[in-house]
Amino acid sequence: MTYKPFLLAAGLLGLPLLSLAQEKFANTITAIDLEKQLRILAADDMEGRETGTRGQRKAADYVASQFAAFGLKPIVKTEAGKLDYQQHFTLYQKTWGEFYVSAGGKRLEYLKDFLVNGLLYVPTETSYETVFVGYGISEPTYDDYAGRDVSGKAVVMLEDEPLTADGKKRLSGTDEASKWGGQNGWRAKSIVAKQKGAAQVFIISAESAEAFKQLLSQRGSMQKRFNRLGLKPGSENVSSVGIFLVAPESAAALLNTSADTLSQIKTAITHSAKPVALTITGKVSVKADRIDEKTESSNVLGFLEGTDKKDEVLIVSAHYDHIGISPNGQVNNGANDDGSGTVSVLEIAQAFAQAKAAGKGPRRSILFLTVSGEEKGLLGSEYYADMDPVIPLDKTVGDLNIDMVGRVDDLHQGKSDNYIYVIGSDKLSSELHKISEAANQKYTKMELDYKYNDPQDPERIYYRSDHYNFAKHQIPIIFYFNGLHADYHQPTDDVEKIDFKLAERSARLVFYTAWDIANRDQRLVVDSHKQ
Repeated sequence: MTYKPFLLAAGLLGLPLLSLAQEKFANTITAIDLEKQLRILAADDMEGRETGTRGQRKAADYVASQFAAFGLKPIVKTEAGKLDYQQHFTLYQKTWGEFYVSAGGKRLEYLKDFLVNGLLYVPTETSYETVFVGYGISEPTYDDYAGRDVSGKAVVMLEDEPLTADGKKRLSGTDEASKWGGQNGWRAKSIVAKQKGAAQVFIISAESAEAFKQLLSQRGSMQKRFNRLGLKPGSENVSSVGIFLVAPESAAALLNTSADTLSQIKTAITHSAKPVALTITGKVSVKADRIDEKTESSNVLGFLEGTDKKDEVLIVSAHYDHIGISPNGQVNNGANDDGSGTVSVLEIAQAFAQAKAAGKGPRRSILFLTVSGEEKGLLGSEYYADMDPVIPLDKTVGDLNIDMVGRVDDLHQGKSDNYIYVIGSDKLSSELHKISEAANQKYTKMELDYKYNDPQDPERIYYRSDHYNFAKHQIPIIFYFNGLHADYHQPTDDVEKIDFKLAERSARLVFYTAWDIANRDQRLVVDSHKQ
């Protein structure tokens, strides 16, 4: 495609050539092209693009192939001395090694016979005396620990709290649970057990084996959070005291009794005004090892060289990873999170590449950076910024980061589909904020919503995407975001729900802002300190 006749006519009319050029190239970013790209990137065969998986590697290869097709340069030096689009790095996954509980001649297995709340580390099998402590409550009016020494022992307790004769919660005196009951009652119980010197804590967390299977189904996937990825091997914040959730049958083995006996005991003490003095003990052995496993991932970089200011570089970024496949086999396609941002980067890259091919390339260089590991803790951008910045950070003038720009959030439903949350534009550079406002006012005319830019906002969105790893190095940033919705981190975050016209407007706004930054005489000033 050529634009020379158009540009010549504009020049004869006395119109600003560069301004007309940027609008022409911005218009090559279209909803149709964004959808074509996203139907590939967010398809089932990408398997949810979880960091360190086959799906993530397939997505990386696709993004690299697009950068190559656009004519962007590879700038990552490999060990063989060649240049590559992918910046490979190693991640270390802390996961469970050998993990079991032995009691009553039975070996109980993790995710089958018990769950845990929190991390623990018991690298060699260790034995403990077990003791039943009722509901595990310690209050002036109701104390299960009165007269008991549980120091160094494994305590076994019932979940929830006792009831009054009319069925109200005894500790609160109402239908509402006290801090000892409800879904989070285990927190108060585990804290007091540790304060009393307990070595391990076992909470009977279901009425029956069948009910415990349902609990395993509901919460088993949440246990994946204990498989933690990091850029370095080594220690983590672990305790030697575990909080175990067990079924009545497992608890019976811990206490050398039967599930029927435990059921009878529960019935006896549930409606008692005071704890019932019972002495039920047993033996248990625990081993909970933590090990490091290596996994490989990569960021994908495409470089567009500038002209007279080519040593200064603007980054346009997004994360291409997502959360993978759910335990039930459903693929989390991550069309909005962050397929929408990644395909926006691709379309912006193509628009700038076309501008350069037409002789209207940017003065400053632009690095199109798609990172992995965002969903694991901003790891890909951390690796780039903290461990291996391919472009020196002192040559990096800014980062425009795009994360979730294809949906209307709950706060704007029925009100507006022409908005974008702009986050961080004024945190480090008042100049960047003005450029963003001016680009929008002149070209895209979207509602720029600064809700999440408020440092008091409880969601703390400013710290939750990859731009932050540049901002912490005093590099000016803007984070573009459409907000949260019911399909966030769900298998239902699919292409069919994307508003591609909204994504088009958002991507064009990023393009116009990038064009200004890349072509202005002076690099962005860093004159604000609002982080």
